Amino acid sequence: MIRLRELREKRHISQVRLGMDLNMSQNTISRYETGEREAGYKELIAIADYFGVSIDYLLERTDNPQVNQ
Repeated sequence: MIRLRELREKRHISQVRLGMDLNMSQNTISRYETGEREAGYKELIAIADYFGVSIDYLLERTDNPQVNQ
């Protein structure tokens, strides 16, 4: 998820910090960012909620980060 890295770096959050905040390992975050591993729906929800963006934005299905409610 390229967008995950972009969001994380934009907010100056390390992989370690993000992993701690989301109860995931730094290695898991790294693998999501490089595409070695795909996040499940629970992880996608947690990441989207953390950054306040839509899952579609994380998955690059849209360029609009806003969550439609």
